[in-house]
Amino acid sequence: MAKSSISDIVRSIALPIVEEAGCELVDVEFVKEGGNWFLRVYIDKPGGVSLEDCERVSQPLNQKIDETDPIPHAYYMEVSSPGLERTLKTPRDFEKAMGQLVEIKLFKAVDGTKRYEGQLDSYDGKQISVKLESGEIKTFQTEQVGKVKTIVKF
Repeated sequence: MAKSSISDIVRSIALPIVEEAGCELVDVEFVKEGGNWFLRVYIDKPGGVSLEDCERVSQPLNQKIDETDPIPHAYYMEVSSPGLERTLKTPRDFEKAMGQLVEIKLFKAVDGTKRYEGQLDSYDGKQISVKLESGEIKTFQTEQVGKVKTIVKF
């Protein structure tokens, strides 16, 4: 079974469990790192996620995944917050991050650089705009962008 299919299946299993725990399902990843497979379920809620929230999702989710058995081999399951610095993937992620400091990594350099940092100014699914520290607004086509993540500076 393809990795994306497993992620989709787990997403559909996890969604009602996560919502019942009073949280939002942010993302599901099924990835191989080194010689091990990891199933990562990211949850969030206003004010942040506690260890108890993760446990409240992890135990019933683990049980339900064992029942449906969508993963044919050994793996490690992790339920956690996406963290302060999180990758933006969905339109909802971009909407929630509007006005926040983000880092944009491009596939190819624009004006001599592949990395831009600034406040997320706009996103419409086709373009992403950031307001740089200089005040200049830079706009990129989504196909130019490899990754966008929120960043926190202390």
